Amino acid sequence: MKELKKIKYWLFDLDNTLYDGATKVFDQVDKKMSKFISEKLNVSIEEARKIQKNYFHEYNTTLNGMIKNHKIDADEFLEFVHDVDLSFLKKDEFLESEITKLIGKKIIFTNGSKAHATNVTKRIGIDNLFDGVFDIVESDFIPKPSIEPYKKIIENYKIEPQYCIFFEDIARNLKPAHELGMKTVWIKNDEPWAAKFSDSDFINYKTDNLAKFLKEINELK
Repeated sequence: MKELKKIKYWLFDLDNTLYDGATKVFDQVDKKMSKFISEKLNVSIEEARKIQKNYFHEYNTTLNGMIKNHKIDADEFLEFVHDVDLSFLKKDEFLESEITKLIGKKIIFTNGSKAHATNVTKRIGIDNLFDGVFDIVESDFIPKPSIEPYKKIIENYKIEPQYCIFFEDIARNLKPAHELGMKTVWIKNDEPWAAKFSDSDFINYKTDNLAKFLKEINELK
């Protein structure tokens, strides 16, 4: 881990990364997506769910598939699916303390929306710790793991990839980061679609506790 002493840029995915996936926040978002598709396309929830998953696998986000195939209003979709109950997300003082100690730029890099990122980080108590949120709108609705948003976030925040580390729960989303020269950390989980490719050589580190991992880095300095 000694190489991580040089890190100056910290990229964090949002959902199931900055909070524990066991809280199942994203399950609520998932259900809202099915409901949105069902209502917009006038199909059953079962059919909507199939469309949702097909689009996720083919286009990397359900939203991307809906834009390409049905010309939906992206803002309406994002607002609808992220209107979820976050009341059970608790303040994470350990995580807050360790993120505060990190030296350099700290940025959230999400396929979700800025509003959702703000809602989540406020609940956890870390909303004032980041230099920015690079969301799906800023990436022109091109989601991870397409290479374009990674290049754009590097350009926007003047990131030097060799001094950057990216934390993410969906293993495949770490590949472009690694190809661009970043260090990568997979947040371990047992979701089959998120864990696929988790044994790949584009993953430098794995952890099941983000705050603990950051503490180890902070103690190197």
